[in-house]
Amino acid sequence: MVRLSLTPAELERGRRLGALLRQARGERSMLETALAAGISPETLRKIESGRVATPAFSTIAAIAEVLGLSLDAVWAAVQPMPQSQAQVASA
Repeated sequence: MVRLSLTPAELERGRRLGALLRQARGERSMLETALAAGISPETLRKIESGRVATPAFSTIAAIAEVLGLSLDAVWAAVQPMPQSQAQVASA
């Protein structure tokens, strides 16, 4: 099975997802969070660092539940910024 390369937009979305999860995790340990979500700490580390830019929906749902995030909030956070906002943010 050949896996296609991720697009720059997908990679950026993965970075935004990782940042959101790190922020929501706060002072809680990565180990505690991962075990509560039923995933390995290594998986959580890869998602938070952006190395896994397209994790499975069930994985994100489990992490979001542990962190008290709604899936709507996660979805909104990973959507690309409109071009006009992106220009303002980079200025």
